[in-house]
Amino acid sequence: MAQQRRVQLCTQRPTSTVCVLGTELSLDIQGSAPKDAIAFHVQGTPGVKVYVVHETQSVKLPSSVTRWPLATGTEVLLTMEAISKDVGDEKVRISYFGEASGVPVGRAMLYLTCVDISLDADTGRNGSVSKTLVDKATWTWGPDGHGAILLVNCDRDDPKSRLMGDSSEPQSQLTDNRDTVVCSYEDLKDMSQMVLRTRGPRTIFTGHGLVLHVNFSDADKVGVFYGGNSIALEEYKHVLGGEKLAYAVKPSQHQEESIFYVEGLAFPDVSFSGLVAFHVTLLESPEKGLLETPIFTDTVVFRMAPWIMTPNTLAPLEVFVCSVKDNEDFVAAVSALAEEAKCPVTICPLPENRNDRWIQDEVEFGYVQAPHKMFPVVLDSPRDRGLKDFPVRSILGPDFGYVAQETPENTSSLDSFGNLEVSPPVTVRSKEYPLGRILIGSSFPRFGGRRMAKAVRNFLAAQRVQAPVELFSDWLQVGHVDEFLSFIPAPDRKGFRLLLASPSACYQLLREKQEMGYGEATMFQGLHGVPKPSISEILGNEALRKFNAYAQSCISWNRDILKRELGLAEQDIIDIPQLFQADHQARAVAYFPDMVNMLVLGRHLGIPKPFGPLVDGQCCLEERVRALLQPLGLSCTFINDYFSYHKLAGEVHCGTNVRRKPFAFKWWRMVP
Repeated sequence: MAQQRRVQLCTQRPTSTVCVLGTELSLDIQGSAPKDAIAFHVQGTPGVKVYVVHETQSVKLPSSVTRWPLATGTEVLLTMEAISKDVGDEKVRISYFGEASGVPVGRAMLYLTCVDISLDADTGRNGSVSKTLVDKATWTWGPDGHGAILLVNCDRDDPKSRLMGDSSEPQSQLTDNRDTVVCSYEDLKDMSQMVLRTRGPRTIFTGHGLVLHVNFSDADKVGVFYGGNSIALEEYKHVLGGEKLAYAVKPSQHQEESIFYVEGLAFPDVSFSGLVAFHVTLLESPEKGLLETPIFTDTVVFRMAPWIMTPNTLAPLEVFVCSVKDNEDFVAAVSALAEEAKCPVTICPLPENRNDRWIQDEVEFGYVQAPHKMFPVVLDSPRDRGLKDFPVRSILGPDFGYVAQETPENTSSLDSFGNLEVSPPVTVRSKEYPLGRILIGSSFPRFGGRRMAKAVRNFLAAQRVQAPVELFSDWLQVGHVDEFLSFIPAPDRKGFRLLLASPSACYQLLREKQEMGYGEATMFQGLHGVPKPSISEILGNEALRKFNAYAQSCISWNRDILKRELGLAEQDIIDIPQLFQADHQARAVAYFPDMVNMLVLGRHLGIPKPFGPLVDGQCCLEERVRALLQPLGLSCTFINDYFSYHKLAGEVHCGTNVRRKPFAFKWWRMVP
């Protein structure tokens, strides 16, 4: 529906006004009519389309009706389809008639100037800005959706601004979205273009006000820069956002097309839907000394691009691992696996990690995407241990963003990002999740247990594209979902398998081996100073059996949730043999290295070496896992992490991290 404006007429003197291309003017014919008038005649010059609306019928003029009754509900509408060459070059005349009068009892003359004003962005999501017929003031999801997209400008394109020395300075001072300058041309590329188009006689724009403005509620979410006709970086000024709610567009400084650059300052969150609106308004001052009044507004809406996680099934681009005092062999094994997978390795040295080896717990790698640009963004966890400076000091940089959530409440182990995973794409009861679903561990059904910080949970849910699922992980000492689940790529079915730690599968395997005569085969061969229980001793340990029955019930609870929330069948799940034992608080820790806590690099798997009972010289646990996974085309490499990670309550996945290739699917094409 065209934007409409009511225009007051005057029979005492001519009236002049502006008609914006694509809008309608409604003439107030009753308000200007002489007292004795009962009918009117309206006539316009060729550049004006005139319609009379009478008794719900719209009649385009000229018509066979020459005089129209001056009745309540009768309306005259005007539109113009060509931009004026001169001010007032089109006219409309209203002639008023009394009863049985052939001579007009009054006339009103309206001089019209047609201009074109539009505020445009990449609403078609094709990487370019063009005028469009779609409703720019709305934003819709899906393959046929429309609406412009903003990136949160959370990288750091100016290398001179990288943090040096002590990192006590907050990250808010380090990312590009926390300043009001354009530091480089690369910085501009992270922003979305917004084009203001103004066509028509330039004197009209000199005599009218033109204002670009943003809603008060949106102002702290965006920044807008304008460089005029110059391409020099120093000419780009911050004109809108923050405390700047409006920018007066000066005709002398603007061409017919003026390009503004818009950056996002904040990700969607519990109090921010992610939508921001910009407006351009044409102002008219009818009399000197009076305030200007708005006569036309154009609006364009952007949505902030969400932060998106990447699952194990996406191709690895870079492996991260920490070098500490006692893990040289582990780093070498991870590096060898990465080389086999043709994936580069970044080793975080001791001075940077400060003897904190748990790099999976510190950060989660994801990305942001708009039609014109995409870059990785690291989400920093609230745990803030030895690695707390690593994301800012070593990852934040040009085209590598950083985001963190303020968590005022006390953090727990569940706030570490070993407790944050994402599934591959799934379909659940006809509902598609093309970017998968986030999985986090929580305390239910136990009352009063540990939960991930509310600020982080709210942030993850507010992104909308990977609807989170809460699982029960508080039964574990560390409490992370990666202690009992993992995803691996598969060539069939849904394209992946869910791996679940399984005490039941482990007991079944050990009973099989005992029945085959291997009851005296022992665990942990080759590990100095570690007790070496036999298969028969493990099977005869009643306390261990009871605790693993409890652990299995917890995993089975999660199995049912995962089947329901991810749309999985039993054929999509592989049970990996695993035993747990109780700590002093009756929470579970892995009895032997936890094999589901693995590093997935394409078809190459780095699995914690379980040191299971040797049967005919082969570890029966390794043999069973190979039998389960190798038919899927996967290569299993077992990595010794016993003393360097397992005895410290973690495994291979906990001690590594992976930046992965983004999804080919574009997030705006989904329907949350």
